[in-house]
Order: sequence, then structure tokens, then C-alpha cells
Amino acid sequence: MSSTGRALAALVSLSLLGACSPASPAAAPSFSPGAPGAGDPYFPTYGNGGYDVSGYDLNIRYDPGGKQLTGTATITATATQNLSRFDLDLAHLSAKSVKVDSRTATSAADGNELVITPAKGIVKGKAFTVVVDYGGTPGQLANKTLGDGGWLSGPDSALALGQPESASTWFPVNDHPSDKATFRLAMTVPDGLAVLSIGVPGPSSTAAGWTTWRWTESSPLASYLSTVIIGKYRVTTTTHDGKPMVTAVPDSLPANGPAAQSMARTGEIADFLATKFGPYPFDAYGGIVVDDNRIRYALETQSRPAYGQAFFSAGPNPTVVAHELAHQWFGDSVALERWQDIWLNEGFATYAEWLWQEHDGTESIQENFDRTYASFDWTQTPGDPGVAHLFGDAVYNRGGMTVYALRKTIGDAAFDKLLTTWTSRFRDGNADTDDMIKLAEQLSGKDLGAFFQAWLYGKSAPAKP
Repeated sequence: MSSTGRALAALVSLSLLGACSPASPAAAPSFSPGAPGAGDPYFPTYGNGGYDVSGYDLNIRYDPGGKQLTGTATITATATQNLSRFDLDLAHLSAKSVKVDSRTATSAADGNELVITPAKGIVKGKAFTVVVDYGGTPGQLANKTLGDGGWLSGPDSALALGQPESASTWFPVNDHPSDKATFRLAMTVPDGLAVLSIGVPGPSSTAAGWTTWRWTESSPLASYLSTVIIGKYRVTTTTHDGKPMVTAVPDSLPANGPAAQSMARTGEIADFLATKFGPYPFDAYGGIVVDDNRIRYALETQSRPAYGQAFFSAGPNPTVVAHELAHQWFGDSVALERWQDIWLNEGFATYAEWLWQEHDGTESIQENFDRTYASFDWTQTPGDPGVAHLFGDAVYNRGGMTVYALRKTIGDAAFDKLLTTWTSRFRDGNADTDDMIKLAEQLSGKDLGAFFQAWLYGKSAPAKP
């Protein structure tokens, strides 16, 4: 054999050896715990890391007499890292059993966290299902901003409501707005009580003295925008623009009083706002009035805001309805990425109040702006209000002035395009102040850095545009 032949033979032999050699074993994936918080600068322990929830399916029974809640939560999620364990937020209630993908998991309470260790690690990108059987006596969370949030009980009533957190007082949840998910609720209570919640109503059923009410919200929501309100209510169900409209006023309030009259204008006000903000973003409309002196606020619970009855003590109040309905676009459909940017919710909702008042013939936007500008304490800033002032005057009123000043700065055509582009581009998602600045600059063709610096962060009155 020639030297060339011997070389070729050697190459063939090496190739065959390589082909027959067993493959090197792949390195085993490394797993680690998900973070015990979502990393929000204002509330580092709110929410959790390591996974993204896509849906909550809740089956709950509540007895107001004994103040006992029992439930099963089925949570669908996707791992965003190789997970060895992960947390859910759960306050006051205890997990009886936890399964991950039908296999029994280990769980332990750590304050208001439910720490779950699955039977085996969950690979990044894998969808998984968690089923938690839980129960106990629900209670409140001592929020640092809006007062106590979460579960409030009465002799024959109960409600779960609050911002910036509340959901963890009645179901296991990733309790931060950056992780939006769909929501399904079946709530069973004694006959004679209504259960009001968000989304599209489903069929109710009655057995052995108990009634189960069903609600489905198919658009992703931030967890604090969920609610359940139990009590004796007059519930009105109609349709508006082909979608269910559910309004509810407690039996304790007049049948055709100011609260009921205000709720009756929900469809009219939503239609007006849609001419400014774009199509209404959800599958249902409505509103729920709460006759409980502990609720001194209104909250934009998704598709069906909740209103403390004090808003209607002096007569009908369509302005507060306009504010909460505006949140369906600004705050609900387009949600916060971090709590520091709350002005994006409240500033645009305040501006919507001014829009409505002008439309209703009570006060023009310019009059509202001028009156607010003349009396404002400009040391308060909306762009970084701090935890203590998360729901302070700057976030609402200076936020509203910022929105109107932006309109005057970039012109009506660019501003109108900004509103509808914002609500369509970020629909069902999250956005922040930087996103708003970039979009406003893109649509106006102007450098708006100095404008936003002055209106969101400056400590003195910006010049009127």
C-alpha cells in the first residue's frame, strides 16, 4: 500500500472510531430558587421571581358567619429560569397541600410567602401547573400607602380590595402588576348573598343552601385589579355594545339614589372615553358600590370598578366614574411595570375627569388646569413620588397637569395619536415612563427630555405651555 493509501486508511479508521464512540453526556442543568420579590424599587418583596403566571383559576367557598375561607387555586405559569423552588404570596391563609404538574410538592410558610419546592426542578421555558388547596380566616395587609388592603369581613358580607396589594389575602398569587394573568373565579356563599367580581358573568348554581357565582376575566390583569365583593345587592345585568354590563348597588342604599344613577351612566361615559383613548379594551362593563365606611376610595378593578359609597353622599357623581373608567385603558389594559410610575395611571385618569367635565358642560380642561396650577405645591413630584406619597396630590393633580401640558406642547394631532397608539401598542401589557417619553418624541418629532424633567421631577412650577 502506498503512503497515500496508508494515510487514507488511517483517516477512515479514525472516522469510524469517532462514529462508534459513545457521545459525551450533556451537563445536567443547574437549578436555583426564584427570587422572593419582583424587584420593584418601592416594594422589593412584592411579587416573586423565576416564573411568569398566565392564569389563575379559583374555586372558593366562604362562610361569613364563621369567617372561614377554603379554596383550591389552579395556577398556570412558565419558568423564566431553571427553578429549584419558587414562592407565591399568601397572607393569613395556610396551604393544606400543593401539587406541581400533578406531583406532590413540599411547601412551607415564610411570613406572607408560600415557599414551594417541586418534586423535581422545572426547566426554563417549561409551562407548569400548580394546584394549591388552602384555607383559614382571611384578613388585612398593613399597606404603607392607601391604608389597609385586602380582605374585610362583616356579619353577612366580605370584600377583598386594595392597592398596591390585596390579592394575596384571598388566593395564592404573584402579587405584583408586572406579572399579569387571566382570572377565573367560582365563589360559593350562603343563599341570599351575591358575589360580585370582574369580567364576564357565568351561570350560577344552587345546592343545599349554598350558591356558586362564576366570573371570568380573559384579558390579563395585574393582581391588585382582582376583587370579590360579597353581600346583599341589587344586581343589574344588561348588555352594552354587545358586551355584558353588570352594575351592583347594596340593598342598604336607595334603589334609584345617587349611587344607582351614577352607575347607570357607565356605558355613556365609557363610550365617550373611547372616542379619545381608542376601543374599550375588555369584554365586560360595570361597577360595584360598596357601603362600608372602611372603604373611602374607589378602585379601578378590571372591567368593573369598585366605589366607596361616600363618593355619592352629595348626589350623583359621574366624575369619579370617568376617573375609574379611564383606568380601564390607563392602568388596567396598560399596566405599570413598577410602582414608581403610578402617575401614568392617575395622571391620565385625572385628565379624563377634566375631559368628561368639559364634555358634560361643567368646567373646561383649561379652567381645571389653571385652577390646579395656581394652588399647587410644586415641591411634590409625580415622577418619583416615594412610597409615602404614592397616592398623593402630585401623582393625581400634577400628573393630570403634565398630561394636559404635553398636549399643548406637542399639539392636538400628535397628542390624539399618542393616546390611541399607547393604548393599542401596550394593550394587555406593561409600560413605564421611558416608554411614554419615547413614544411622545417619536410621534411629535420633538425632544421632550426637558419637558418631562420639569413636569415630572422639577421642584418648582414649570412654565405654562
